[in-house]
Amino acid sequence: MSAIPQQTSQPTWQHRLAERGVDRRLWLLLPATVFVLLLFVYPFLYGLSLSFQPANGGGVLANYDKFFGDAYQRDTVATTLKIALPAALLNVLAAVPIAFRLRGRFRGKRLLTTILVVPITLGTVLTAQGLLNYLGPTGWLNRILLSLHIVDDPIRLTNNYWGVFFSLVITGFPFAFLLVLSYLSGIDPTLERAAATLGASRAQRFRRITLPLLAPGLATTFLLTFVLAFSVFPSAVLVGNPAGSTRVISLAAYQAAYEQYDYSYASAIAMVMGAVELVVVAIVLVWRSRLYTGSTGGKG
Repeated sequence: MSAIPQQTSQPTWQHRLAERGVDRRLWLLLPATVFVLLLFVYPFLYGLSLSFQPANGGGVLANYDKFFGDAYQRDTVATTLKIALPAALLNVLAAVPIAFRLRGRFRGKRLLTTILVVPITLGTVLTAQGLLNYLGPTGWLNRILLSLHIVDDPIRLTNNYWGVFFSLVITGFPFAFLLVLSYLSGIDPTLERAAATLGASRAQRFRRITLPLLAPGLATTFLLTFVLAFSVFPSAVLVGNPAGSTRVISLAAYQAAYEQYDYSYASAIAMVMGAVELVVVAIVLVWRSRLYTGSTGGKG
């Protein structure tokens, strides 16, 4: 009786990938990877290379020399920071106490939360129109103040710095509020209850437990709202003074590209814009790492 030879099955390519630590589920990341490469990485690399190709000749850094050598252009960086940083900071500071109060359960919480996030649905143009109707020279606020003889001349709260600032606060607060609320909901409430049983006051519990655990979330919230505010463009035109006090860097890039048709110079301005944002992001992340390095104390 002859022995039947055993057939050894060859490992498939899935097994070979699994042996190398590549799971088939990782292929689900492929669409997202392609999306990021096509819509973010490639445009960035193309814009970066274009910024080193000045249309009027010169060295590879001619566009950057042109930007930083022109005070009218260079000052747009400081102007944008003066608008974006306070607006982002105010949004975060205003969101913390409101989110802290709304993290519990009470009647009308859903309605109040909905009212606070409604500005997300308005959009920049509608927000600007509302600001002009309420705070403009002939708006409701000035008409009331004039009729009550509180002021002799209308207060200028639009078509200047304050108009853009109010617009950024209105449109940015809902994002900050929702983010802070989500981070607060992830903090284990038993930590505060344990501190209360040890005699810690409400202020002490917030300062020594809630705030350190919330610090990473506050840093992330500030960065997201700052990036949103730093890229301000419609508000600077609609309720600001685009030729003066609210000439932001995004407006300078737009004018270079679509008024001067110098796309390489516009790309250089965009790269400067991105570099400034990265510097602010790095500073905030360093501050966050020094303030608190532990876990976020989530419930899960």
